[in-house]
Amino acid sequence: MAAAPDLELKKAFTELQMKMIESKQKIKLTDMQVDSLKRQIAHAMLTDQEIGALPEGTKVYESVGRMFLLSDIKTVREGLDAKQGVCKDKIKNLESSKTYLEGSIKESENNLRELITQKKSVN
Repeated sequence: MAAAPDLELKKAFTELQMKMIESKQKIKLTDMQVDSLKRQIAHAMLTDQEIGALPEGTKVYESVGRMFLLSDIKTVREGLDAKQGVCKDKIKNLESSKTYLEGSIKESENNLRELITQKKSVN
């Protein structure tokens, strides 16, 4: 009779372990993506500052794939601002995803604790 609950607990522990490993990998990936986006924002800010210091008539080139297109300062700065906005939105989405994953791990741990206490009270 004691073997059945042990198998059930073992299965629950295994499932929790797999879920935690998967969730921690996703959290680590999310953190790396957030760091990359933060670097992109910092790069765009620095570029914007440097371009802002240039005189109005200066020729600037914008990178498009492997080539550079002649552009005006205003267009380049607007593009940099748009890029920063997109990166900030992505960071918000990634942070909410990370919060969900962390909550999911805690919920699984709590469910396992409840199962353990239930098994203890039956025995």
